[in-house]
Amino acid sequence: MGPREWIMLLILSVVWGGAFFFYKVLDDAGIPPFTIVLGRVGLAALALLPVLLLTGRRLPRSRAAWGAFFLLGALNNLIPFTLIILGEKQIDSGLASVFNATTPVFTALIAQVLLRDEKLTANRIAGIVLGIAGVVLLMGPSSLRGLNPTSLAQLACVGAAVVYGFGAVAARAVRRLGLDPLVLSTGQFLASTLVALPLALALEHPWTLAMPSAGTWWALIGIALPGTALAYILYYRIIATAGATNAASVTFLVPVSALLLGTLALGERIAPTTIAGMLVIFAGVALLDGRILRVFARSPAANQV
Repeated sequence: MGPREWIMLLILSVVWGGAFFFYKVLDDAGIPPFTIVLGRVGLAALALLPVLLLTGRRLPRSRAAWGAFFLLGALNNLIPFTLIILGEKQIDSGLASVFNATTPVFTALIAQVLLRDEKLTANRIAGIVLGIAGVVLLMGPSSLRGLNPTSLAQLACVGAAVVYGFGAVAARAVRRLGLDPLVLSTGQFLASTLVALPLALALEHPWTLAMPSAGTWWALIGIALPGTALAYILYYRIIATAGATNAASVTFLVPVSALLLGTLALGERIAPTTIAGMLVIFAGVALLDGRILRVFARSPAANQV
């Protein structure tokens, strides 16, 4: 991780953290969920298609490739985006981002069940337990008294993290197709657009909505171009130059960016339980990541044993 990679990582955390902020702005403007998703993935696909063509790449025509596009489009875009938007109708954008930080925890749990080459080590078990404990802490004791709009919104955001986990596991299977990352990103955005379009038209009738304000248009552009198209280019660039493990460090930075944006721009209040839950989740993700344990293992004190 050189200076360039750290700068890209920080930019990535801001644009992905900004997605939670933009969701809140668009929801407050009265834009329904599938229409927001359609705008995000549709504009992102339109932005990436010229990049794809200018770099000499082409979208494949095989059924296997388009099956992968639709699968990853559903698991990485359509379903989790919709769940997060629904969740943010009741909870703050910063809190939604903290719930989303549990994605590596659920990815590890799903991988243990579905993949044969995943080993259930002690630090993985501890990381999963801490991650789930962080979710319980965030939801609070009120969730034990029954479902209410707030707890349902929280569960929607947890559900989005679970779906992202399935998406990460599915991406490992898709890797066997040997698809270029930019091709894969563009293809899944196109597939998501093809699914979101009829859903938005049939269920939400976006043509009946009032003309959006300039601020609403800017929020949609912000979530689609920097928050989606640019974000994926940065993410895959970091993977190419610094590795997937370093790219995954963005998990720790996105909630911080989202909390700051929510506090400064939307006036959201950061509850003590949010900070506590975030720290517990971060501890779980750090155990799953394993690098902190390796640092201690390489320390002079450890070497003297």
